[in-house]
Amino acid sequence: MTGTVVVVGDTLLDRDVEGVVNRLCPDSPVPVLDENTSVDRPGGAGLAALFAANRGFEVALVTGLADDEGGARLSQLLTAAGVQVYGLPLPGATPEKIRLRTRGRVLLRHDRGGPAGPPGEPADAVLELLAGAAAILVSDYGRGVARHPTLRSALATTTAPIVWDPHPRGPAAVPGVRLATPNEGEARELGGVAPGGSRLTVASRSAQALRERWRAAAVAVTLGGDGALLRHAGSTPLMVPAPACADGDTCGAGDRFAATATLALAEGALVSEAVQRAVVEASGYVAGGGAATAVPVLAASPSVAGSGLPPAAAPPIGRVVRDGGAAAGRGTVPIAAVDWSDRIGARAAGDVVARVRAAGGTVVATGGCFDLLHAGHVATLEAARQLGDCLVVCVNSDDSVAGLKGPQRPLVRHADRARLLAALGCVDAVVVFDESTPHAVLSWLRPDVWVKGGDYGTGGDGPDLPEADILRRWGGYTVVVPYLDGRSTTRMIAAARVAGRPVGGAR
Repeated sequence: MTGTVVVVGDTLLDRDVEGVVNRLCPDSPVPVLDENTSVDRPGGAGLAALFAANRGFEVALVTGLADDEGGARLSQLLTAAGVQVYGLPLPGATPEKIRLRTRGRVLLRHDRGGPAGPPGEPADAVLELLAGAAAILVSDYGRGVARHPTLRSALATTTAPIVWDPHPRGPAAVPGVRLATPNEGEARELGGVAPGGSRLTVASRSAQALRERWRAAAVAVTLGGDGALLRHAGSTPLMVPAPACADGDTCGAGDRFAATATLALAEGALVSEAVQRAVVEASGYVAGGGAATAVPVLAASPSVAGSGLPPAAAPPIGRVVRDGGAAAGRGTVPIAAVDWSDRIGARAAGDVVARVRAAGGTVVATGGCFDLLHAGHVATLEAARQLGDCLVVCVNSDDSVAGLKGPQRPLVRHADRARLLAALGCVDAVVVFDESTPHAVLSWLRPDVWVKGGDYGTGGDGPDLPEADILRRWGGYTVVVPYLDGRSTTRMIAAARVAGRPVGGAR
């Protein structure tokens, strides 16, 4: 199979906190949950993208990402699962859903993130992605992505089959979608059907009303453990029963249903065949334990944890100071003098980036191992900082360096490397990442410019930097800056070993 399945919609950060309850709170009659484990996973459209990944198609997610630790975590989780993230700037905070659970039951759900704000404009790469998709799933969670005018125009003109998973607070589907997949409550509300009659009668009337209102080719109303009812061409609905009834965690079952139907349509299946596959997979998902067993768990990473350093508030940033008539992106954003620890971690980087963007500035990023910081590194960092209004340095963690350069590296631990970089006047923030590439961090930061030293290429007809395709997703670009000849960490290590001098610090 070829082509890309694209998921468009609102992504949330879901966190399941599992524990035990053995007592009541002494100052109020509520249970006390002693936490044992906490697991993060993408929710909403992000969860649907996870379900679609690794099923024979490339999967891309068009979603809003905030400049905060939650946005960084989502990008990390999604990229690790093989999802290509096309992030749109999202004002405010990442929406989070936290479920407090014990013995498989939910005690309380805590939502945070505040009211939804409209996401920023998509780059041309997003519109090209939608135009050439094998199939598209719109996973609407009512937070604004599905309502974006530019995205809706692109969806209305694409030739790809579209599956629309609606939300009561979201907009109507664009005309001509191949399949809409509301649950019965959503179908009744969106279709404007008054209650009355049997469950199947109400579902059928709701599906038909919604099909006519949205000019959709078909509407499948999901009915939980009873399967789904499909209304398409013809007067008789198709009832697809679930293969088995099972109690279990239904969180994410609708996303699994919609993702499976989308993949089936991408393969050329009929709508009825797609719905049948979706019912089988969604039923198996619930019976198998739901998201707790179906979603891969990724451990916390230095890119989110801040390299083990305590998070701190970002330094205050003033207005953008432009050099009159200079090209866009050249200038400085005055930053107050701060201790280096205020510049390390996802929270610090997110705050710097958000404030520079709010002031109309240009975000520059670069990355590398920086195992032994030398004059060549400093020259590259200073040149990079001159290209915009802030510089974020993405640093490979110890595990990442060892995977790239062998078990004898790094010589300096990432916490110390981050401190050294943060102490440089040309560096505004440092983020440590645990993966072999900075793709997850870049998908979250969305810098306007990505910079590498001249040893990575000389321009001309040479190959693009590995990160160039990532930057195109949001309209950014990559550049190479001159590199000081004769400066190389590998050469420094080799020379020191020949001379018999110790290299690096204790590990």
